[in-house]
Amino acid sequence: MRQKILPALITVMFLAGCGSSSEGPGFTQEDLQATLTSEWQAFSRDKTSFGGGLAMQIISPKGEYFISTGMGPNITNSWHFRTASCTKTFTAAAIMLLHQRGRLNIDDLITANIPGTNIPYVPITADFNVPYKKQITIRMLLMHRAGVFDVTNKALPATVPAPYGGEVYPEYILGLDPNHQFTLDELVGVDAAYQISDFIPGSSYNYSNTGYSILGKIIERVSGQAYADFVKDEMMVPNRMLNSSLPVDALDQGLPSPYVDGYVWDGAALVNVTISNMSVNVAEGNVITTPKDLAMWCYKLLRGEAGLNYTTVEMMKSGMPSTGDSKYGLGISFTPKLGYGHSGAHAGYLTHMFYHPETNVSYVLFSNVWDFSSGMTSLTNQLTIMGNAAGKVLAKMGY
Repeated sequence: MRQKILPALITVMFLAGCGSSSEGPGFTQEDLQATLTSEWQAFSRDKTSFGGGLAMQIISPKGEYFISTGMGPNITNSWHFRTASCTKTFTAAAIMLLHQRGRLNIDDLITANIPGTNIPYVPITADFNVPYKKQITIRMLLMHRAGVFDVTNKALPATVPAPYGGEVYPEYILGLDPNHQFTLDELVGVDAAYQISDFIPGSSYNYSNTGYSILGKIIERVSGQAYADFVKDEMMVPNRMLNSSLPVDALDQGLPSPYVDGYVWDGAALVNVTISNMSVNVAEGNVITTPKDLAMWCYKLLRGEAGLNYTTVEMMKSGMPSTGDSKYGLGISFTPKLGYGHSGAHAGYLTHMFYHPETNVSYVLFSNVWDFSSGMTSLTNQLTIMGNAAGKVLAKMGY
């Protein structure tokens, strides 16, 4: 894996029409830039051989702004990165669009027939014979309340026969073949084969990428299109997300140019992890996009302007507690500090994508490096610090 240390350069980027340093009442572009830079320097100053940085796109009543630090002198808001679980907002929106059109009902069981057909939402095959199948609704999958064991994030129980017991299934497979072509059926099929689940559907909350793999399959069966084609045709193209894509081919492992390299820092070395087999993340984390595209998606989606009407969007925002004051709705999370939207983490990339309805502000803040020096503890801390940085930038704008 090739290594490349990004230069610690600070860049100031303007969107067309943003103007000069006198562009906002009570603040300047340089003020926003200085705030972001200060936050990143405080986070990274004691990390030897660290790299990467932050970039932030803001859409607000006071204007549109793009600022970045640590990613080199040329980055703009049209550079590509992996948005990871922000993909779930597209999958959820696709499901809700089909619901809005009467082509499915989110309160149907996944074993029910698609409206007007004798075809069930999920195939009658061994791969989809997951535990409690007859008690799972589409709404539960959207809200991570179906009890579906998360194959991509959790090690399989030790009771699972060798060689998979105790292993994270995709990691084990990729160790054997980095170009393995994963499918939705294969990933869901792991839960079915070993009858693994987290809890009785509807009784609790547990974040599950594999639950969204099932939703991807439902989108394909209801729409008659491949998942990526449906999302592109119904979500990305109508909303002019022309610099966004959804790779599903195992060999499609790079990003379109121009792009931001992604890194993982283990406390000593910085490793480039930009290249990645995304076939394991279809429907739950495979979107490649740009800060400009993603911020506009969040803005339009949460305002009921992305193809879903406002009533449907309000359904998506209606969440139940997951942890603390955080709530998770239908593919949309909420915390008072961050707003409505989603976060994402794919090796080398961390993203916050949120909208504040009270101020009509949408923002995307992403980093192209993981601080994995203390594993998930340091990574979680980095996400928290990123949220704080976003808050300070918005406060500088008077929000």
